[in-house]
Amino acid sequence: MTSQAPMRIFDAHCHLQDNRIYRIAPKLIRKATEVGVQRFTINGIFEGDWHLVKQMADEYPSIIPSFGLHPWYVGERSPNWFENLKGYIDSTPSAAIGEIGLDRGSYGRIVNFETQVDVFQKQLEFAKSVKRPVSIHCVNAFGRLLEILQRVGPFPEAVVLHSYVGSSEMVSALAKLGCYFSFSGHLTFHSHAKAKKTVNLVPIDKILLETDAPDGLPKFDNSMSSLLHAVRRNPHASQNDLENQSQSEDTNDATDEQSLPEEKLNHPANIRAILTYIADLRELPEEELAEICYKNAVRVFSYEGSKISPL
Repeated sequence: MTSQAPMRIFDAHCHLQDNRIYRIAPKLIRKATEVGVQRFTINGIFEGDWHLVKQMADEYPSIIPSFGLHPWYVGERSPNWFENLKGYIDSTPSAAIGEIGLDRGSYGRIVNFETQVDVFQKQLEFAKSVKRPVSIHCVNAFGRLLEILQRVGPFPEAVVLHSYVGSSEMVSALAKLGCYFSFSGHLTFHSHAKAKKTVNLVPIDKILLETDAPDGLPKFDNSMSSLLHAVRRNPHASQNDLENQSQSEDTNDATDEQSLPEEKLNHPANIRAILTYIADLRELPEEELAEICYKNAVRVFSYEGSKISPL
């Protein structure tokens, strides 16, 4: 009897550098590895956490680093933010670009939208020039995003629409640009009918799985998605907050999760719940979908200089 190959899973977008979970990240990585996660892409979101992303990527061969300025933090950027970003990309050949994007949602509204557009387009053009894939956050701004992608593209390297929850009507136009659609627990808060329609419109070779941990906790009960308790973080935590945290927090993986303050957060091992959900929507066996999505992610992240070789 031949033994079945173990399931391979790629968490295409998470934030293990986030100060709510950073000090227990080694434990979370081990937990995820136990359920089949072989690769993680960790996305920086502002200048204050890029060094943490780089440190983690240097320590773990399984981590793909990604650096970007998220739209929520555009107003906090330094005068030299773009030079700093270029410095991280130049010194980290294995790095992608992201998380960048556009946001007209509850947090995004406090940042001037045209400033967001300028910063986003500058990073998008930079990603294209250095031939790196880019991970894009978009909330309530898909029309403007599509217009920019059509104007700036084509993109020889991939564009990943992280935690895609846009309309099903947008899928075709975005797919024609070669975009990948990465699904997380955020999708579970939409109706089953809407989620099924959207997921089934995406070409099978353009689907990715992610957790967006520590956010994006799936809307399932505990039997499907184990819950993590961790420290609450203000989404607008200052650069100094993260820098101080990285110097003072103990990364001892023996931390007892139950001793931490009560906030239910997501972590990469929960990607199995996302896999189960998307496989059900696509009416595919979980093992088959996991392997398809793993190979899709390898195509995205096997650019020149990456830690990953093409399949």
